[in-house]
Amino acid sequence: MYDVIILGSGPAGLTAALYTARANKKTLVLGGDRLGGQTAGIAVLENYPGWAGSGLELAQFMQKQCETFGAVVDFVSAKNVSGNAQDGFVVVADNGTEYRARTVIIATGASPRKLEIEGAREFMGRGVSYCATCDGFFYSGKTVIVLGGGNSALNDALYLADLAKTVKIVYRKGAFTRAEAVLRERVEARDNIECLFNTDLAKIAAKPDSEDGELIVTTTDGEEMVVDGVFVAIGHEANTDYLSEDIKRDALGRLAPSALPAGMFVAGDVHSELKMQIATAVGTGCVAGMDAVAFLNRI
Repeated sequence: MYDVIILGSGPAGLTAALYTARANKKTLVLGGDRLGGQTAGIAVLENYPGWAGSGLELAQFMQKQCETFGAVVDFVSAKNVSGNAQDGFVVVADNGTEYRARTVIIATGASPRKLEIEGAREFMGRGVSYCATCDGFFYSGKTVIVLGGGNSALNDALYLADLAKTVKIVYRKGAFTRAEAVLRERVEARDNIECLFNTDLAKIAAKPDSEDGELIVTTTDGEEMVVDGVFVAIGHEANTDYLSEDIKRDALGRLAPSALPAGMFVAGDVHSELKMQIATAVGTGCVAGMDAVAFLNRI
């Protein structure tokens, strides 16, 4: 029986683990399929105070830090959560193992929202990608599209601009109003980035007789573009499908702390009404960890 099981090994979960482990609470982190979650895919982390490395390096440092105080990190994912604080929570992992704890902190983060147009699923992994830092290398010297207009999309475009010949940002609105000014300025300064505003995608198909796997992308206006790859950055949805239906979620699958049963806490991108930043994830991880410790000390 653990005092705390933390679901997720991103900045929120690892921060929570640091606080619960330092409070001498027996802590287990179920880290999913990779350390750091979305943070691990950030090549250069510029907006987290006090850190100048990559996102993966930050996650590795945080893991070692919480393990120093006794936290255990196991890279499996939660498949089901049941029980309560009185009798104990039961977490069933995807490998069939059952774990028990007196409290649970949900910090499973969010995943990229999938593009739902003709061809998007068919060509996923064969020209359609949701991770520029994972797949950008394969498009060196080629032409790619980045779909989206927020910070993630512009960061992806800037990363790809160092690899690809041409990067076209396709955005359904008339300006990048949601992206930070510094990113907008960097995009404007790049000669090989082209911005297509008031445009959206309607279809992705293979270019006939193409030996290089080129795609024909059709916009909602009927325009066709020949590209090598499409990188999608149109938002995220919380990873909460493993939770029972009686736990209330918003339209994006996120959780409100006030709606959770006693002994269950939430941190990071899965937290409702939260700006999706590493700094806010760390802050809510701190709060969730401290709240879990306080709860344990009362029971």
